[in-house]
Amino acid sequence: MFTKKLGIDLGTTNVLVFVPGRGVVLNEPSVVAVAEDDHTILAVGVEAKRMVGKTPDEIVAYRPMKDGVIADYRVTEAMLRYFINKALGRWNIWKPEVLVSVPAGVTSTERRAVIEAAFRAGAKNAYIIKEPILAAIGAGIPIHEPEGYMVVDIGGGTTDVAVISLGGIVASTSVKVAGNKIDQAIIDHIRKTFNLTIGDKTAEDIKITIGSALPVGEELSVEVRGRDTVTGLPRSIELKTNEVVKAMTRQLREMVKAIKDVFQETPPELAKDIIDHGIIMTGGTSQLRNLPELIEKRTGVKAVLADDALFCVVKGTGIALDHLDVYKKAIIAKR
Repeated sequence: MFTKKLGIDLGTTNVLVFVPGRGVVLNEPSVVAVAEDDHTILAVGVEAKRMVGKTPDEIVAYRPMKDGVIADYRVTEAMLRYFINKALGRWNIWKPEVLVSVPAGVTSTERRAVIEAAFRAGAKNAYIIKEPILAAIGAGIPIHEPEGYMVVDIGGGTTDVAVISLGGIVASTSVKVAGNKIDQAIIDHIRKTFNLTIGDKTAEDIKITIGSALPVGEELSVEVRGRDTVTGLPRSIELKTNEVVKAMTRQLREMVKAIKDVFQETPPELAKDIIDHGIIMTGGTSQLRNLPELIEKRTGVKAVLADDALFCVVKGTGIALDHLDVYKKAIIAKR
């Protein structure tokens, strides 16, 4: 019987869908717009993201995923159904096999919620694999070798750090500090320093446009528009890179601490391999300017940004789906 296969990187900020043979077919924000009165879903993905911060009282646009796990079950299920149907096309009659990524620190209850949501959204079979393993597969790391590799996957909700050897995770941690917490830190810093209130989208744009993990000699600058907290009127300021560095310091320190914590649990033979291979960085937030340099400075181990860092996890889902028998040891839940 003919079965379609889908790999889903179910992120806090974005949902990416991979179809074997076609590649990444969808990359949309994990945002859903809901009508307050009758709880109907009005928009999902790009369309819903455009509504964030701009809706009237009776419409709420929000993210049903929080820190990499399901915060609102019903809305996540509707979002998954929307993405599955969009990826397969309107006239698809086959129920797909779905493989979903979850953070390294996921609990058994959270795992069950993801499996359940995938089934109710129309999956025939559902599998779950931890993000660091998928990131490693997608980054082209030979995970079945008796060699140690460290993968740091930094997304919107979580930073996952794992040491992988012989197809499994030897040591890992997952901290709920990543892109979204950095955006919030930028919002707080601008409010305290400049008496200016800005929204999430503006903060994210600042991070991408001029953000850096280390202070720089030649600073970039951007005009930031928002609402003055004193007068309540619109106002704009000029913001420079090193001001943004200052805003993100605490969050970056927590990410580095997670990496150091995993190093402390790593067997010496594998630590030796990691020094040889370097730390492999994946995920959207790992693309922050000078982040690999900061990690190298703090840990003494070279950090390398993987090719197509944003797509490593979702590419890993595609490869694992094509070779389920090879990666069966990595599957932590299936139904």
